[in-house]
Order: sequence, then structure tokens, then C-alpha cells
Amino acid sequence: MPEAKADLPARRERRSRSRKRELFCPAHPKQRIEGNGRKYFLHLLTPEELKARGMPHKKAQLVINAYPVLVLSNEWLEELFCPECGMSRWCHVIKHDRVLHTVRWAPRELWQQVAHVEPLVPNPSVSQFTRQAARRTDGRRLFEP
Repeated sequence: MPEAKADLPARRERRSRSRKRELFCPAHPKQRIEGNGRKYFLHLLTPEELKARGMPHKKAQLVINAYPVLVLSNEWLEELFCPECGMSRWCHVIKHDRVLHTVRWAPRELWQQVAHVEPLVPNPSVSQFTRQAARRTDGRRLFEP
């Protein structure tokens, strides 16, 4: 029995809290960046897109035939804020394990693999008046109380 008590502290050290995902700015590799929760997962429609990610041709063909739209759970576009850059940017995040991720700036072509999002087209539910008012930078109010 005394041996079990001696082993107890070693077990507690192993049960430490799980580490949070570590995302680093592509421009400043030592600066951690944080997300605001907005994620868009990538959708693949062709076997060529799977082959570009390292899958053999035959297997890619079988997967696309079985699932016409394949949603990748380990790749997504996420808006991340870098304190050193001082701004939020859209990044392409690739998850390797619970902690390790690869982050790079999101190229415009990747937005074509995201469903229901068109970055170049403004939101149709927002009026032109609201869009213009949001772009105003002079700080004046439109209506004075």
C-alpha cells in the first residue's frame, strides 16, 4: 500500500488541464492569435481537390461518389485577431491534433470551397443606405436627437 501513495503525485501531474489550441500569426510567428468563433468549414466537390490534399486517385473517386459534398472537419476559414498586426484577418486553419494547427492567410480561391458564403457580394438583406452609413468614417451622426 505505501507504494500506491508514492505514485499518487505522479498521476496528478499527468492529469493536468488539456492545452488550448495554439494559433500563431503567419506574419509574426511568436505572436499568439485568437479567434472570435466565426468558422467556415471547407467543402470539397471534386476528386482533384482530395488528390491535392494527398489522397490517392482511386480512393478520392470513391469518396466523392459516396459523398457528393465532403465537409472537411480538419480545415476551415476563421477570422483571427493578431494584437501585433492590430487587426482581424481571415485565415486558413488546418488542424493536425487538439493543440497543433497550421495557420496561413486565406487565399481568395478557398472561399469558393465554403458553402453559402460569397465574400465579394454584399449581404442582400442589408439596405444600400445602411451599407453607406456603415462606411462613413467622419464620425458624424445621421440623426441628431
